[in-house]
Amino acid sequence: MKKWIFGTPVNGILPSIGLLLNRLVFGGFMLYGHGWSKLMSFSEQASNFPDPLGIGNTASMAAAIFGEVVCSAFIILGVATRISTLPLIFTMGVAAFVVHADAPLFMSGGAAAKEPALLYLAAGALLFFTGAGRFSIDGIISRI
Repeated sequence: MKKWIFGTPVNGILPSIGLLLNRLVFGGFMLYGHGWSKLMSFSEQASNFPDPLGIGNTASMAAAIFGEVVCSAFIILGVATRISTLPLIFTMGVAAFVVHADAPLFMSGGAAAKEPALLYLAAGALLFFTGAGRFSIDGIISRI
């Protein structure tokens, strides 16, 4: 009981279940909550999309879609997970510190805030440092 409550296993099934849950929630929310709507409205919204890096509105939106759709799908499946987190970590850093530079840290009354972007950034950083875990395509490949 003591080991289960206070232990910090790095191997075994429980950490891999936690990483699977993180991948499904982080990747799924990013894909369906953010990326999919950008992809479906690309032609209508590309010219008005924020261009925080000076690469052009269309290129900025395409880069965000790549991270939020393609990389999120890879994260859900656990394919090249560490590499797939990098575009999302970068995108969320830009969202928090450039796009929402003047916004408060925490959400209040539905106004824009840094908080959601930082939570996504943290979830991506977790997967960058840990990898996808046993229940992933990365995990299968590593056992071959």
